[in-house]
Amino acid sequence: MTDAFAIQTEKLTKIYGSGNTEVVAMRDASITVRRGEVVALLGPSGAGKSTFLTSVGLITPLTSGRVAIGGKLILDGPYPRANLQAFRRKHIGYVFQKSNLIPFLTACENVQIALQLSGHGPRAARRRALSLLDYLGVAERERNLPSMLSGGQQQRVAVARALANQPSVLLADEPTAALDSHRGRQVMELFAKVAHEHGTGVIVVTHDHRALDVFDTIYEMEDGIIRRAPPSP
Repeated sequence: MTDAFAIQTEKLTKIYGSGNTEVVAMRDASITVRRGEVVALLGPSGAGKSTFLTSVGLITPLTSGRVAIGGKLILDGPYPRANLQAFRRKHIGYVFQKSNLIPFLTACENVQIALQLSGHGPRAARRRALSLLDYLGVAERERNLPSMLSGGQQQRVAVARALANQPSVLLADEPTAALDSHRGRQVMELFAKVAHEHGTGVIVVTHDHRALDVFDTIYEMEDGIIRRAPPSP
């Protein structure tokens, strides 16, 4: 394990049930993501992509395998090597298919609350939230409720919230599924911008093949097995 990598996984396996009811959701899934690298993970529904992402995100317990974040071994099979909740809050940002913004909070407040939950004071949290919204191109919407934002704007606020605590890893699960091609590409370019400018390791699970040129590396997953995709001709 080396800190040159934001993410290292070794032979991640997740099995649900046993005997006749056993289902192998993921088998020997190994990848590395360097700091500043943006990676796409492709594959059909049921391939195990979300299981892999939630395992890297320290949400789904492993049957076997190892996960290291920033060169530090965090999971060794089902056994955590750190306080997973505290480590996840500090080092991992998550973006979902839906923005999951709190509907009665403004764009700024949705980002600010993530900072305050991590111990930042209200003024410092607001400054950081406004800075992130500006960086992601939605500063003019800081007083708007989520219902007043377009789908693309909501996802930008969700990315800002995921980046609030300056995580070393950003994970996104089908973040463009509800967006048109133009807005979807904007969001994908946003992940590349975050990776390249901040040294963040980014994994994006997607079915969307319209913007794959923005990714540094592409992996494919099928039947719980991950393989690096061959280079485009």
